[in-house]
Amino acid sequence: MNGAQALIRTLVGAGVGVCFANPGTSEMHFVAALDEVPEMRGVLTLFEGVATGAADGYARMAGRPAATLLHLGPGLGNGLANLHNARRGRAPVVNVVGDHARSHKRLDAPLESDIDALAGTVSSWVRRSLCTSDVAGDAAEAVAAAARGAVATLILPADVSWEDGAAVADPVAVRPAPRVADAVVADVAAALRSGEPAVLFLGGDVVAGEAGLLTAGQIAAGTGARLMTETFPARTVRGAGLPDVSRLPYPPEMAMAALAGTKHLVLAGATRPVHFFAYPGVPGTPVPEDCTVHVLAEPGEDGVAALQDLAGLVAPDAKPELLEASRPELPAGQLTPRALAAVVGALLPEGAIVVDEALTSGVGLDELTSGAPRHDRLALTGGAIGDGLPMAVGAAVACPDRPVIGIQADGSAMYTVQALWTQAREQLDVTTIVCDNGSYAILEGELDRVGAGGGGTRAEQLLRLDGPALDFVALAAGMGVPATRATTAEELADALRKALAEPGPHLIDAVLPGRG
Repeated sequence: MNGAQALIRTLVGAGVGVCFANPGTSEMHFVAALDEVPEMRGVLTLFEGVATGAADGYARMAGRPAATLLHLGPGLGNGLANLHNARRGRAPVVNVVGDHARSHKRLDAPLESDIDALAGTVSSWVRRSLCTSDVAGDAAEAVAAAARGAVATLILPADVSWEDGAAVADPVAVRPAPRVADAVVADVAAALRSGEPAVLFLGGDVVAGEAGLLTAGQIAAGTGARLMTETFPARTVRGAGLPDVSRLPYPPEMAMAALAGTKHLVLAGATRPVHFFAYPGVPGTPVPEDCTVHVLAEPGEDGVAALQDLAGLVAPDAKPELLEASRPELPAGQLTPRALAAVVGALLPEGAIVVDEALTSGVGLDELTSGAPRHDRLALTGGAIGDGLPMAVGAAVACPDRPVIGIQADGSAMYTVQALWTQAREQLDVTTIVCDNGSYAILEGELDRVGAGGGGTRAEQLLRLDGPALDFVALAAGMGVPATRATTAEELADALRKALAEPGPHLIDAVLPGRG
């Protein structure tokens, strides 16, 4: 058995059954081995950033690693942005990166690069298989490392892949998430009993399932603490029958207002909040200076169990306040961001997966979908735009029985628009709504926020997406995805109904105010 065959069989045995791939010459033995191991599903992508973003979306929804297959250092480099997002969201991903044969590396071939250094920027675990007999064991350890909520990268020299002498390795056991010490829970309980204003700041496993949210709601009901999540949690279950949990706003002035007056900030599965960027005269964090930050559960610890222990101390008999089922009325007339959100809220099906990369066009989306049927939302964890379309691919592969709706900003869509081709090829049940305002609208706001306002026409040209305007209907059709354009709320509602009723991918170009 050659190294590539042993690698794939080991991955499958460890529960990794999907590989999002953009291979090259050094990976051809891996590609050939797919015919020998039909249990591994290979999904072709036309750009490495689609492969890595799809692996991120798959991992978030499946709760287990997906693999990527990338070509040398440049291929890994093309996928780094969405691996950054995966790392920030603690998504389990296993990268297999082909490298030159060992005898060829010393020749400094044109594609030679420092793959190990590149991988280290986004990976918690990096290893290079040095001989064929090591490959399977290295692969098993990579899966175990990823399963702890990390990006793991295995570098596979071409000759190590093609040489015989490998054997399949057994999976490596993964320890469960560690429990939080009783003393930590008791300290947080004392803070909540103080009666001072408190916020439970939630993320990670706490918001990915209903158990954590219901327990957080119980604590809020018993103590008066407010509930808030990270600005971009990796996966959040939402909808009727759950507590109403607000997200920390992105703009710094709004984030500071949301936490103003808080005396105790309790982190449960989340990290201490900071602004995405520095701004003149603005502190780097929205946490008030006189607020004490308490770490109940670090990311990677069992945050749900910690909350349950805390509830037993401070709110054993409290009942959480839950959202009743509600939907907004279908709007009519001009298609604004809020009207777009109302259409989604009115028509969102049970069990949907909402991939949210709406950015500035997401006004009202949280509010108008809060009482909708139960659904999951995936968000842009690391802020590296271009994750939305690929994440939808991965989510649809992980959950083929659930509809996926992508709310996608126009500028960031162009980073990884090739994902539409993979959606068509795999006939994935993804409906993409492009928020088409013809600009990098988020940067228009940042221009003023950082004190660089008053820019002239040359500055404006760097923030506009016109001259020529992007034609998303034509782009989608050219990649095999049926597409239509909506300019009113009624047209969007009609198009969304039709897309949700038909299998396979669809795209709706929602033309919003601001497009030239």
